[in-house]
Amino acid sequence: MSHWKIKLSLFLNYFVFAILLNSVGTVILQVQSNYGVSESSASILEAFKDLSIAAVSFLVASYITRIGYKNAMLMALALVTGACLLMPSLGSFAMTKVLFAVTGTSFALIKVSVYATIGIITADKKEHASFMNFIESFFMVGILTGYFIFSAFVDESATQSDAWLNVYYLLAAISAVAFVLLFLTRLDESAIQSTGAKPFVQEFADMIKLAIKPLVLVFIISAFTYVLIEQSIMSWLPTFNSKVLQLPTTLSIQMASILAASTALGRFSAGIVLRKVHWFLVLIACLMAAATLVVVAIPLAKAGSGHEVTGWSTAPIGAFVFPLIGLFIAPIYPAINSVILSTLPARQHGPMSGLIVIFSALGGTTGSMITGHIFEAYGGETAFYFSLVPITMLAICLFFFNRLQKNQRR
Repeated sequence: MSHWKIKLSLFLNYFVFAILLNSVGTVILQVQSNYGVSESSASILEAFKDLSIAAVSFLVASYITRIGYKNAMLMALALVTGACLLMPSLGSFAMTKVLFAVTGTSFALIKVSVYATIGIITADKKEHASFMNFIESFFMVGILTGYFIFSAFVDESATQSDAWLNVYYLLAAISAVAFVLLFLTRLDESAIQSTGAKPFVQEFADMIKLAIKPLVLVFIISAFTYVLIEQSIMSWLPTFNSKVLQLPTTLSIQMASILAASTALGRFSAGIVLRKVHWFLVLIACLMAAATLVVVAIPLAKAGSGHEVTGWSTAPIGAFVFPLIGLFIAPIYPAINSVILSTLPARQHGPMSGLIVIFSALGGTTGSMITGHIFEAYGGETAFYFSLVPITMLAICLFFFNRLQKNQRR
């Protein structure tokens, strides 16, 4: 049986949410110039996105089967379509906060539902794994595309132009198409509806019991620290390009796409390497390479700034080198998630997934806010040098995580 309509809808879902979720860095840059918002104030946008993802993911974990996966996705698409349509007419810093809160809420519904729906529309484990990889890869395509879509709507001739807000009409159209496709597609959810769901209190108790285990606790700290590093760089790279490297706004946004591309390449390459080399050795090597890149790239960025930049060909070498950190940090998150899930019994995968989502979201918010405050107080170079601190912390955490994981298997 063909499921092309719902598969296309799932791809569109992930595509539009990849653009919206990872537009934080671009929007942080824009609200500073358009609404006169400081770096520390702009950093709060990450919290509106991530905290809503964490809260809603936790709350719907037990009840998503009662709502229905299709209904949950339709609700999410309707919410984000409405928010995107309102954004150009109500453009303000307050509306931007509302947009990211709605986006986070909607993505929580989408992610839980999409992952569960894949199990319904695939015939076996091989097809499931294949489709999962396709949809996650398409998420990265969405991130890459988003930088160029947003930059196409930026008006370089005016410092306070609202022209960039028109991008949300396009995003509303894409999510509306996904809504219509999903609405017109039949999805048989009878199998999951009959299984019931745990009460909220029981789900919460399961998570607490799991979180206090030493192995899981160290994993949580590791995941939190990783996302702190990733989001602090991803969310502030356009601002770094603009304010430190003195690139034009459009080019600052476009060149941030190098980070997304290098991240995608890093995860693809690690998937091959991890089949032959132990995960701990790979990740420690990645962290050492990432730290080295920070030490080398920041001085390059400083040395290369000061001359007029008109395009990619005249951009300083630091603008190309620093985003390559994605190659080295990219493999860490999927690798440690795989390790913890494969170590725990299957019955604990549900609450563990909840913990992953919650603490990843908290890490993203913390990283963006810390970087924003350092950026404002000490400048962009110091803010990005600060990434060496959590990189060192993560290396220590992985050392203990590896030891605890070995003991768990004995």
